[in-house]
Amino acid sequence: MNKPLYDFFAQDHRRLEQLLEEATNKDVVDMVLYNEFRSGLLTHIKMEEKVLFLAAQEANGGEPLPLASVLRVQHGAITALMVPPPDKALIKVLWHVLEVHDTLEEESGGMYDICEQLTAERTTALLDILKQTPLVPINPINPAPIGLEAAKRALARAGFDYEQIAAS
Repeated sequence: MNKPLYDFFAQDHRRLEQLLEEATNKDVVDMVLYNEFRSGLLTHIKMEEKVLFLAAQEANGGEPLPLASVLRVQHGAITALMVPPPDKALIKVLWHVLEVHDTLEEESGGMYDICEQLTAERTTALLDILKQTPLVPINPINPAPIGLEAAKRALARAGFDYEQIAAS
């Protein structure tokens, strides 16, 4: 089945996973690659939130898709994880959250399938907009303890326990 929006976002997931893997597969995090990952991930979230989800909501008679609220809370948690310095625990938690999150978007009948169906007549226009989305600029990593504490609270709101995931 031809699913260009699904393919666009799923391929971007793979690109981001590759960047994260390359940035973190050594004893020391490659901060150049990690910052590229951070900007790419935040841009990906922006494209979902500001383009895809809104187009699907519009096509759905203005009603938000039920899964959108769950994904938005998870986006908030993922975004919060981009603030503190990336140590082994944070990277482990990030991988876990991304796996759960990406599954909700990519699984059969998931968010991408739903959006693809609702916006079928606008696919080309949406892809044009998505491909022109500028990269989100990133702030420097914030080593202050409050950054990690805020990320833990955002994760809890999304149903994740930072400490439990990090210890598993």
